[in-house]
Amino acid sequence: MKTFKLISVQVLLQDKIVPINLVDGLIINKEDEKSKWLLEVYTTHEYIDFFQKRKQQQEKLLVHAVITKKENDPAPFEVEILSIQLFNQTASILLEGNLKRDRIDYAELLLDYLLKEGFAGEELSAKFKELMQSKPQAFLEKN
Repeated sequence: MKTFKLISVQVLLQDKIVPINLVDGLIINKEDEKSKWLLEVYTTHEYIDFFQKRKQQQEKLLVHAVITKKENDPAPFEVEILSIQLFNQTASILLEGNLKRDRIDYAELLLDYLLKEGFAGEELSAKFKELMQSKPQAFLEKN
């Protein structure tokens, strides 16, 4: 097994992207025969209802996770919620799933977004470079 720091997580729903504010987080590559990963999302209580509803419905979620450094591209995972553990001010959400290998590259998604926003020429180039460096996690929310 290999353990990494979870920098950010967002849940991709059909109609929107839900960024999860992390207090802390870990991601573990179990390196098992099923290629499973564990994501522990340590967050505030504001997300409890969101995750409990999806756990009750046994809904699989598509999440984008940034691992180790904020400059890294988000990695897409299809996960299910294993457990929700409540603490005084925080909660631990344990997710298990697989890395989605058929992902569209982050740069392609960003470029599509900027073109839809009307950027062109030098302005497009400058904005693309700026956002590639900062790696915003919710740039698709306006789509």
